[in-house]
Amino acid sequence: MTAPDNITSWRDVEAALAAEIRAGVPGPGERLPTEPALMARFGVGRHSVRRAVGGLETQGLVQTRQGSGTYVRPAPVLDYRLSERTRFSENLLEQGREPSGRSLGTALVPATPEVARALRLPPEEPVHNIRRLNLGDGVPINLSDSYYPARRFPGLIEAWARVESVTALLAACGLPDYRRLSSTVLTRLPSAEEARHLDQPASWPVLVVRKVDADLAGVPVAYSETVWAGERVQLSVDHAHAAADAADLGEMPDVVG
Repeated sequence: MTAPDNITSWRDVEAALAAEIRAGVPGPGERLPTEPALMARFGVGRHSVRRAVGGLETQGLVQTRQGSGTYVRPAPVLDYRLSERTRFSENLLEQGREPSGRSLGTALVPATPEVARALRLPPEEPVHNIRRLNLGDGVPINLSDSYYPARRFPGLIEAWARVESVTALLAACGLPDYRRLSSTVLTRLPSAEEARHLDQPASWPVLVVRKVDADLAGVPVAYSETVWAGERVQLSVDHAHAAADAADLGEMPDVVG
């Protein structure tokens, strides 16, 4: 990218970079060029580049990570509510975000010990696995692996090809309503694959939510592990609904880490 012809000071560099960031180049989470690259592009010294980047930080457009570089700040943080009837699409629509997603694959697999324990199944009982990338306004928000008892939902994978949400999927399989039974939240660094799908550096932490959904009789129907882009979301527990969960299901969200 070439520099404007009227660059005479660090303020001009700041203004030019700010205009590009607001136009989406570079985009949220992407790194700015290095100091030498900016010096060469704009024909200014290191001091001018540093003042310009400092001005971008003051505007809230970028953030500097020690030893890594300067990055465009992500879009405003999504406040994702964890409650008895949490629904991804509803959460985003209530905040003016456009939800979307794409399936990354399905499989019939034996339940791991963790999945079998969560779903109260015998070891290695067959379960349907659905991997999905969910987005808000076209930006990756989370990567989820969900598991459903194959014996209870024999046609689930076929139904998944016809619907666009978990709620619609379970309804198509004969379960019109369900509730969150428990949630565990932790933090860690992402794997290389997770970082690639979430379009973030591998050095940025992610939030991991492991949850169990149950039918209205309290029988588990789904277990999932969802990896959230930590820079783009904060998780809020709806205590009013959590109290109702405790009375009805004998469980409370377990938040750790």
